[in-house]
Amino acid sequence: MLEKLRGKDEIRIEMVCLGNVCRSPMAAAVLDNKGAKLGSPKLIVSSSGTSRYHIGEGAHKSSVRTWEAAGYKYHHEAKQFSPASFREQDLILCMDLSNRALVLTAAKSAEEKAKVFLLRQFDLALRGIDPTSRAAEELVVPDPWGSGIDAFEEVLALIESATDGLIAELVK
Repeated sequence: MLEKLRGKDEIRIEMVCLGNVCRSPMAAAVLDNKGAKLGSPKLIVSSSGTSRYHIGEGAHKSSVRTWEAAGYKYHHEAKQFSPASFREQDLILCMDLSNRALVLTAAKSAEEKAKVFLLRQFDLALRGIDPTSRAAEELVVPDPWGSGIDAFEEVLALIESATDGLIAELVK
């Protein structure tokens, strides 16, 4: 799948978590800001949630505080994942196994399923982990909802590492 994206002028990527207020907007903020420095390919980054819980809301205050403290700027409004994303996006990157399973269930073809990854599959330290194996739990970006700022900062570090690996993969 990634081979088809190399050399494209523009790559559309959607980050997906449960509520679309903590992890996926943070991942979108990080990748959007890093992508803006690339030049080529141009990364068009969005995010969504598999639930309807927070549609229309902004990102969680601790997520925003965390990404802004790290120097990222991003505006977010929560939306629900739609099967239309398989048509509109080149990659759909999920934060955890349950959301990956929900997204894959919505896929209608092998081509659509091929667009779906766990974000942390791109973390260079985790490259060898099969997302369908028991070890796949290591690929999860934990949900910081209800936790202190330290949990959001840990999530940011995981996202930064994974997005660095993703960018390295896309610009090969």
